[in-house]
Amino acid sequence: MARIARWTALAAAALLVAGCSGSSGDDGGNDKNDDAGRTPGATSSDVMPGLPASLTSQKLDWGRCKATETGPAPGGDWRCSTLKVPLDWAEPAGETIGLALIRSESSGSSDDRIGSLLFNFGGPGGSGVDYLPPYGPTFAKLHERYDLVSWDPRGVAASEGVRCRSDKEVQAAEAVDTTPDTSAEETAFLKDATDFGKGCQKSAGKLLGHVSTTDTARDMDLMRHVLGDRKMHYFGISYGTELGGVYAHLFPKNAGRLVLDAVVDPSAGTVGHAENQARGFQRALEDYLESTGQDPEEGSREIAALLKRIDSKPLTTTSGRDLTQQLALTGIVYPLYSKSSWPALTSALEAAEDGDGTELLAQADSYNDRDASGSYGTTTHSQRVISCLDDKERPTPAEAKKRLPEFRKISPVFGESMGWDTAGWCHDWPVAGQYETPEVSAPGADPVLVVGNTGDPATPYEGARKMADELGKGVGVQLTWKGEGHGAYGSGSDCVDTTVDDYLLDGSVPDDGKVCGS
Repeated sequence: MARIARWTALAAAALLVAGCSGSSGDDGGNDKNDDAGRTPGATSSDVMPGLPASLTSQKLDWGRCKATETGPAPGGDWRCSTLKVPLDWAEPAGETIGLALIRSESSGSSDDRIGSLLFNFGGPGGSGVDYLPPYGPTFAKLHERYDLVSWDPRGVAASEGVRCRSDKEVQAAEAVDTTPDTSAEETAFLKDATDFGKGCQKSAGKLLGHVSTTDTARDMDLMRHVLGDRKMHYFGISYGTELGGVYAHLFPKNAGRLVLDAVVDPSAGTVGHAENQARGFQRALEDYLESTGQDPEEGSREIAALLKRIDSKPLTTTSGRDLTQQLALTGIVYPLYSKSSWPALTSALEAAEDGDGTELLAQADSYNDRDASGSYGTTTHSQRVISCLDDKERPTPAEAKKRLPEFRKISPVFGESMGWDTAGWCHDWPVAGQYETPEVSAPGADPVLVVGNTGDPATPYEGARKMADELGKGVGVQLTWKGEGHGAYGSGSDCVDTTVDDYLLDGSVPDDGKVCGS
């Protein structure tokens, strides 16, 4: 089941809207490619040493895409292929796995083509093969000069995707109290975490220790080379910003024009990340309440009281399923990702106050990728196996309980669940985490555009400045949008869209600290 403290991205794609506009600017001369911004073809000398020719010289066989578990095959000019990468990057000549790729070649003149623009929509665990085609129109201007490319990272969907539980087990776990009030509830909460980890281990096998963000960043560089690009041009959203920062750190000379939108704070560990999100969602909730004419403090108390009642007695729904406290929280969080969904949140909360949990459950099901037949997507499974391999910090239940008063102070609505999540998410995990915080310093890299939204609930605005600073002086360049929702590009700001387009299309780097109004 989804845990609030890990809601870092998956609604990001839903916030992108078609019809972005942007004007070309003068070439700022910041890109180290040729004068037109194009990327010369990659050579065998630009990839990591030790890779066998079977990987560096592989040719991608682009063919018609197949239908996936989540939808029909995309039509139009979308084509799919598979890239072979090492299972274990410490043994690059050993066993390989296949990564599913999708591409639509640039729509403009071949003379104006820059190269490939790689997208990661976040999660971790989001399927780029599924996400990119529906939002292709959002990137229409970029598509004129770039091949639009995305992929399912290792452990995700068609790239050795991990399924830790059956649909029946996922639904059964909805009854587990994620804010335990008794020793029995705490035991059940921790047992559920242990059981989930065992299921992931059974599904993933030895892959479980090779799905880290660092592994995926190395996959990206091989992908860049096989695609024929000397520089990696990249658009990362939410968790995709952390992945982009790690890539820039590992391969600063290969990093070209990188856009990081809805930025994860690279200085935050497990607890810091949960605290950040508690602040971010509380801030977004208060903005929502204020927009409806309610006092934010009083409105938060009323919602917290509603959740407490649901914790004691789940609400009934027209489906026959109960709305638990955790599902109610999910149903509140999901509409906060986009201001356009705020009216739906109002309706759902009013119905819940009247004892009907149907609308909040529908919001939760949308976030949890549950369809009408009761089938669940596996994004949250992949999300957990990746983040638990990344995160070295593993608070104990006792440590989590000690921090609960501070979490409640940060957010009376979301704090307690997020506080418990710091202990439960990776409890008793089968493999150890790799780092306290990701390393993203990238001395020598070209300028990286870091886009922060002041009203972002899932990746609070403060993380953008920290990412820009950690990338390094002259590398991290921050762009601010005074808006609401998760992410900025394609969300209605011509200023943001034009600035990003000018950077990606012409290498025009804005002044660090540029601000776009709402």
